[in-house]
Amino acid sequence: MESSAYTERTLRLFEERLYPGFKQHVGIVLQSYLYRTLADVERAVELKCRVRICKGAYKEPAAVAYPDKEDVDANYVKCMHALLERGTYPALATHDPALVTEAQRFVAERGISADRFEFQMLYGVRRDLQEQLVRAGFRVRVYVPFGTQWYPYLMRRLAERPANVAFITGNVLREMVGGRR
Repeated sequence: MESSAYTERTLRLFEERLYPGFKQHVGIVLQSYLYRTLADVERAVELKCRVRICKGAYKEPAAVAYPDKEDVDANYVKCMHALLERGTYPALATHDPALVTEAQRFVAERGISADRFEFQMLYGVRRDLQEQLVRAGFRVRVYVPFGTQWYPYLMRRLAERPANVAFITGNVLREMVGGRR
């Protein structure tokens, strides 16, 4: 999902045109930094479609998005809990160890099987965490942006949110200094 300006149109297009014909092959991405996302999660649960929940990478105005990381994380947790309990094979897209730990705690407490969801992470970012999750019996899908628009995609993510530069730089340094982590 791109910026919030496209959220409603994207969801409607997905619900009306794409999902009906390709239910087994498509899903939707929802961003927890938008105020509307918990309602969109409920909408997706009703539809019984697959959802990939992520924090969101684009700069959005405070009128539509949580400005503080703590609020984004809290909304991610609410959305994640709803998807894990009632969703159709949700994908938890995060590199945040606190959110991963919360997911592990929640599924253990609720008796949710590891084959009912998966973690998703960007290629080359937090490989140590990816490997820990796999060793613990969780499914991990690695996300690799590719195609002719991969570079503009990366540049948009970095330009829209300067914190992304520090995040990527930190992970590159962790890989270089610590070896394959």
